[in-house]
Amino acid sequence: MYSRFLPNTYVKSIFDIDPVFLKENGIRGIITDLDNTLIPWNVQDASAEIIKWFKQLEANNIKVTVISNNNENRVKVFSDPLKVPYIANARKPLKRSFKQAAKLMGLCPGQVAVIGDQLLTDILGGNSAGFYTILVAPIVQTDAKITQINRTIERRIMERFRKKGIFIRKDEQ
Repeated sequence: MYSRFLPNTYVKSIFDIDPVFLKENGIRGIITDLDNTLIPWNVQDASAEIIKWFKQLEANNIKVTVISNNNENRVKVFSDPLKVPYIANARKPLKRSFKQAAKLMGLCPGQVAVIGDQLLTDILGGNSAGFYTILVAPIVQTDAKITQINRTIERRIMERFRKKGIFIRKDEQ
């Protein structure tokens, strides 16, 4: 059961994800979470670094779709200036939005990576839909109320992984 929460890989930041590596491994699309993955949960706009990273993805012909459980306005304000498609109110971890995002990009599961900062939404949803999953460390250590509950459960899952020697986050070594 816990294997559904296990990411394929872990990185400290999205900037540690190399577009060339993704391309060489058949990844042609990214489904990414927004809050605490791309920008802090309480910030609206993309940083210059994020804009540069999106341009690197585009230069490598890697499509991107943002999916978020947050409301339409929150996701639109971030995504529209970048001309990136998005799905708001995604109801993650349900796999429907993940599959919808892949369909928007015209890609099959083997060609898509899901990137997110939460095991209970991003990784569980991506794994359930059959995608390659990448867990990133949250950008900031504060969270919205509902996410704080998820983080408590995540810590228990991560502790179980550590005890079994299955998964150790690089920032905890």
